[in-house]
Amino acid sequence: MRPIRLVRSGEREPVELHARAMDNLRFIRETMERAGSFTAVPGRGGVLMGLTALLTALLAARRATEGAWLGTWLVGAGLAAGIAAWTVVRKSRAAGVPLLSGPGRKFALSFAPPMLVGGLLTLVLYRAGLVSVLPGLWLLVYGTAVVTGGAFSVRVVPVMGFCFMALGVAALFSPAAWGDYYMAAGFGGLEILFGVIIARRYGG
Repeated sequence: MRPIRLVRSGEREPVELHARAMDNLRFIRETMERAGSFTAVPGRGGVLMGLTALLTALLAARRATEGAWLGTWLVGAGLAAGIAAWTVVRKSRAAGVPLLSGPGRKFALSFAPPMLVGGLLTLVLYRAGLVSVLPGLWLLVYGTAVVTGGAFSVRVVPVMGFCFMALGVAALFSPAAWGDYYMAAGFGGLEILFGVIIARRYGG
């Protein structure tokens, strides 16, 4: 018969501390994995935004006045912003990452300043009668916002921003009549293209 070995209460404590430390490490690793895969840019939302931009470009090209043209694009921009906000919330919930912390918060803080500058310049240029330069300005400003926000995301996001910037520079030095074509190519074509890439590779 084997002798009975008494276990003292103090011997359990290192075992419990080790288990607790392993649980904490597992939680930290899983949180980092979720945060790393969250691009803060919804791919499916980008596709929807691109489709609405194509429709907006079609309608804006038929407007007879500059005011009506600008109003059409502003309505389209508001619709796109609503789609973006809705799909960002859905993506953050699906990834289990809080929207107002981590990559989502960094993206928003970096994305917002260029967009605010773009809004102010839009007002100034419209009052000065320089509506023809707005397509190039909008593409350039939006691309800059995506590049700065994308610095905290996966590589494809800033690449998308640079594509918008290149398209914006081309639009600024092209005939004014091509403005809606550039807008359709950027806010329509590029959004759909990169939206599909992000949706397939980075969680929707």
